[in-house]
Amino acid sequence: MQISRKYKRLLIRSQSTTAIGPSSTLQPAFTVEWGDHDSVAQSPTFATVADNTVVKSLTFVNTYNFPNKGKVNRNPRIPAVAALINGDKCAFYSVGFSGVQDTLWDADGRHFFHLCTIQGAVDFIFGNGQSIYKKCVINVLGATLKPGVAGYITAQGRTNPYDASGFVFTDNLVHGTGKAFLGRPWRSYARLTFAEIGYYGSGSNTGRRALG
Repeated sequence: MQISRKYKRLLIRSQSTTAIGPSSTLQPAFTVEWGDHDSVAQSPTFATVADNTVVKSLTFVNTYNFPNKGKVNRNPRIPAVAALINGDKCAFYSVGFSGVQDTLWDADGRHFFHLCTIQGAVDFIFGNGQSIYKKCVINVLGATLKPGVAGYITAQGRTNPYDASGFVFTDNLVHGTGKAFLGRPWRSYARLTFAEIGYYGSGSNTGRRALG
């Protein structure tokens, strides 16, 4: 564990603190922040490759591009991952994921997200997971992009027609600023389902499932 005196909150460097064993459970209510951006593989604030990981009432933030108390972040926008989930049968309850680009890397395995809040602007839920997002809040940070530039909420990465992976969003709320499409294919056989979605934003452009 690395504790930085630069911040008031506890900061956990993912590369040195994510040795999470089988059937792990994290439950203390606090915010984990880090600001790495070297690569999607090395930048996650939190990462787990363990099966049966359960996380409750935590928030993971990659601060590199993230606005701080409404102030504009001047760092160039690049992938900066808040969380990497690469184990099977993992569950997240009332967990926050905050970033701008590539916030939540739902990389591989079967995952369940319930009452979570996910923030970002570009491809901020991405990967090849076989995952269900239920009653989550998806917050589009369109103000972090250049005027007129649309963001993408998801970038699912299914690679072949026999792959069981895909993202299913049910009974979620999508809101935020700017314009954002629900998803774009990251790989050739991307699969994405939105059901019973509620969304609102600054204006109305629902013909292509856009926010803004």
